[in-house]
Amino acid sequence: MATSSTATASLHLLLPTSRRRRLLVPRATHSDCTVDRRRFIAHTTAAVAPLVLPPVVLWTPAARADDAPALSQWERVYLPIDPGVVLLDIAFVPDDPSHGFLLGTRQTILETKDGGNTWFPRSIPSAEDEDFNYRFNSVSFKGKEGWIIGKPAILLHTSDAGESWERIPLSAQLPGNMVYIKATGEQSAEMVTDEGAIYVTSNRGYNWKAAVQETVSATLNRTVSSGISGASYYTGTFNTVNRSPDGRYVAVSSRGNFYLTWEPGQPFWQPHNRAVARRIQNMGWRADGGLWLLVRGGGLFLSKGTGITEDFEEVQVQSRGFGILDVGYRSQDEAWAAGGSGVLLKTTNGGKSWVRDKAADNIAANLYSVKFLDDSKGFVLGNDGVLLRYLG
Repeated sequence: MATSSTATASLHLLLPTSRRRRLLVPRATHSDCTVDRRRFIAHTTAAVAPLVLPPVVLWTPAARADDAPALSQWERVYLPIDPGVVLLDIAFVPDDPSHGFLLGTRQTILETKDGGNTWFPRSIPSAEDEDFNYRFNSVSFKGKEGWIIGKPAILLHTSDAGESWERIPLSAQLPGNMVYIKATGEQSAEMVTDEGAIYVTSNRGYNWKAAVQETVSATLNRTVSSGISGASYYTGTFNTVNRSPDGRYVAVSSRGNFYLTWEPGQPFWQPHNRAVARRIQNMGWRADGGLWLLVRGGGLFLSKGTGITEDFEEVQVQSRGFGILDVGYRSQDEAWAAGGSGVLLKTTNGGKSWVRDKAADNIAANLYSVKFLDDSKGFVLGNDGVLLRYLG
């Protein structure tokens, strides 16, 4: 509460100039003081009356469509895992589309039996080693046959749609870390390491045959001497690798300064110079058989035509300055791109133009992977245990 002197000074400033002079007269008789006191109170009351403040009204901002909590075509699925887990891969049993598995860091294996609406932790005793904290990188099913690989080197196999899993021993001389596996048939699979080794098995993983004659490092050591540009900067491992439905591979070098391709029957990986100034973040296959290419900093490029090429053209995207990390095609026309800080983009014309799903801006996570298992079932995987399910 203000002191009496402060209140008097404030009220004094509200009085007319002629009245102020009376208050400031230094000497006065008792009767003059009495009269002036009465006048002071009268004028003070008149001056204060208009200062009554109106009731306080709190301002509430108007609701905006951009602030809608729900995603337009996706819903978030909350998982029973630690917040720090990064989700890495997802797959469903073809014979039972409601039954699937979700992998991640920190020994994360989750299972669903309702199409991905709810998930629960799956315990696999042979994968619970006290001395290791496995990072499960890839899962794949063909019929009831399924495979899981991870780092440190671990290979799991099932022949009953994941009801039981067995651990398959691996050679200690395996070049590189296993990063991808594809179930190809009964007791058969194809496996890729981050050093470019490709192996195939037809007896449940007990024997593997090399599909390429040498690792990528060996290939580049040979081609550098023949003048292949950029290969001399290669550090020996892949940053990303993606497989097309017909068995072709595209991989990005660990520094992102060039990429490599492989087709069934080729003895070696084929290195390619990047056609863009910025380093490559990721590459993959479009639904029409062409390539998409992401660069660090948020750029998106599409190859001209289909097949393997070094000719790309840039497509304008609204990534808000965040990097785009993956692209997944639902159909030949519709695809989704995901990236840092909840960036989620959609195209309905094969990638020629993209629009941002602004509702995803509210997701405080990096979205690393877009997986469409068919035209009605899709998922986006991110860090901090973020999983989005496609609603259509």
